[in-house]
Amino acid sequence: MQSVAEAIREVLLTCEPRDKVVRARAVVRAWRRGELKARFDVDMPDEPGRPDKPELLPPNRMPRRGKGGSERGRIALLHALAHIEFVAIDLAFDMAGRFGARFPRAFVDDWLSVGADEAMHFALLDRRLRALGSAYGALPAHAGLWESARVTAHDPLARLAVVPMVLEARGLDVTPTTVERARRAGDEATARILDRIYTDEIRHVGIGTRWFEHGCREDRIACETHWQALVREYFTGVLKPPFNDSARRSAGLTRSYYGPLAK
Repeated sequence: MQSVAEAIREVLLTCEPRDKVVRARAVVRAWRRGELKARFDVDMPDEPGRPDKPELLPPNRMPRRGKGGSERGRIALLHALAHIEFVAIDLAFDMAGRFGARFPRAFVDDWLSVGADEAMHFALLDRRLRALGSAYGALPAHAGLWESARVTAHDPLARLAVVPMVLEARGLDVTPTTVERARRAGDEATARILDRIYTDEIRHVGIGTRWFEHGCREDRIACETHWQALVREYFTGVLKPPFNDSARRSAGLTRSYYGPLAK
C-alpha cells in the first residue's frame, strides 16, 4: 500500500494544473477510504512542480490589474486569484506531508480537506476565466507565493502562523469587497465563486488557528505572543487594516493575535 507521504509528494511534483487538480482530489479520496498508509517515509520537495505558463514575475514587475470593473480587469483579477489557489493546493498538501508525522491523524485529515477545497477553487476560477475567453497561464503571475513555505519549512508553528493565519486571513478582509464589486458590474457568476471561496476560507483559517493553538499547548507556549514573534520573524509584509474582525473571530483568530502588530 502506498504511503500518504508518497501520494502527497506526487501531487506536489505534478506540474500541469489540471493534472494537479485531478491527482489532489484522488489522493484525498484514497486517504478517506483508507487506501493510503499513514506513514511519512519520504521527504517533501523544496519546490513544487510548476507549469511552463504563467510566467512568474517578482512583485515589483507585476503589472497593475486595476479593480476589476471592466471585463479585462475582471480577467486579470480572476487570473491572480486562480494563481493564489493553485499555489494554495501545494501549500495545503505540503502542510500535511511535511508536518503530518508531528501531529494527530486529524491534522492530515484537515489539511488534505483544505487541499481538496483549493483544487476545487482553482478549477472554478479557471472555468470562469475560460468562459470569459481566457485561461490560467494567459497572464503573468506572482513569483513569491511559495516563499512563505520555503522560510517556514523547518517549523510547523511558523508555517501555521504565516500561511493560514496571515495570508489566508487576509483573504477574509478583502474578498467581501471584491464580491460586491463583481455584483455591481453585473458579474453574478464571479460573485458566486468568490462567495464560495470566502466561506471555505473561514474554515481554513479556523483549521490553521486550531492546530496552531494545539501545538502551542503541547509546547506550553503562550499562543498570541508566540504567534506575534513568528509573524515578526517570518512574514515580510505588514498587517494592515481594515480587518474583517467578525470573519476572523468566527475562525478563532481574535484581535488579541493581530491587533498588536497592526500598522
